Amino acid sequence: MKTKHVLEYADVKAIAAAAEAEALRNNWAVSIAVVDDGGNLLSFARLDGAAPISTHIAPAKARTAALGRRESKIYEDMINGGRASFLSAPNLEGMLEGGVPILKDGQCLGAVGVSGVKSSEDAQIAKAGIAALG
Repeated sequence: MKTKHVLEYADVKAIAAAAEAEALRNNWAVSIAVVDDGGNLLSFARLDGAAPISTHIAPAKARTAALGRRESKIYEDMINGGRASFLSAPNLEGMLEGGVPILKDGQCLGAVGVSGVKSSEDAQIAKAGIAALG
């Protein structure tokens, strides 16, 4: 039997706070979602001024990163590279940059998804949140 790391409530709060701080520091209006390794929503915030659609996109990016165990940008790159058939992959709706998995000792603990600004900036916010774990 193996031991499995999991996100605790304090971890989720730290990730969300650091991601929000990064967004606010840059004056970016975004939605931020944190999910567990099964893609289940643990935390969500829609910052002032964030577009309503971002409330759907941020959790989808997070779920995609958690279930795929890789950044959602990888799927976007595959599709842009000509693998349009990947759009039919089941349960992966957020195949855009901005979903980043939370990894520890080779295990995926969950992911952060951000939506509202340029995709690379969404990813920057997600990574700043994850960095709060140390």
